[in-house]
Amino acid sequence: MSVLQCRRWFAALAVATATLLAPAVQAADAPDAQAAAVGQRFAQRFDGVQPDEVRSVGYGLYEVRLDDGLFYTDADVSYLMQGYLVDAATRRNLTQERMEQLSAIAFDELPLDLAIKQVHGDGSRKLAIFEDPNCRYCKQLRQTLAGIDNVTVYAFLMPILSQDSHEKARSVLCARDPAAAWDAWMLQGIAPQPRRCDAPLDKLLALGKRLNVRGTPAIFFEDGTRAPGALPADELKARLDRAQQAVR
Repeated sequence: MSVLQCRRWFAALAVATATLLAPAVQAADAPDAQAAAVGQRFAQRFDGVQPDEVRSVGYGLYEVRLDDGLFYTDADVSYLMQGYLVDAATRRNLTQERMEQLSAIAFDELPLDLAIKQVHGDGSRKLAIFEDPNCRYCKQLRQTLAGIDNVTVYAFLMPILSQDSHEKARSVLCARDPAAAWDAWMLQGIAPQPRRCDAPLDKLLALGKRLNVRGTPAIFFEDGTRAPGALPADELKARLDRAQQAVR
């Protein structure tokens, strides 16, 4: 098995998609020597595939990071599991928290000049969203956002679904009032008037690729964490509040 085949095998791994319930797991970094030994055993068992990172998560388990995937194994690498590691006492999804940590960005370093800025209420909370004009989940998220106050929304248009998405995104960005044109389309279904200008679509697509945005909507909060998909209102509000508290 080649290294490429092995990586593809990991990406499609479904052997252990079941959730592991671990009461009161306390994640702690493993000593370098122990983590390195697990990494070496892993590479021996899987045709030289080197993990990007290995660390202890308690209870004799080691987290193995390979590209953007997380796996769990024992010190001898005698078994391998992919799935969610959940603290049964607190119901915390430790795997999800770790993925959020690994995928975090520096919000202040986003090129906000490429985004459509919209301010609701006092705009005290911040949110960036990558959206496609023809993404129905993006429109669903927009309906949710319409009922949330005191937030500044930065919309990064990322037309990835079709050529029509590309044309609509260009027309919105070239409109006299891009924010109004975007709301009219996403909330009311009023298509933007066809317009052409030097819209930064290539830069927006490159930014999405650099941030590993693989689908829309992709939400980035001001503390750098991200969330895929159209979050329900209660969860979105909680994440906005949590992010605001984190950056104070």
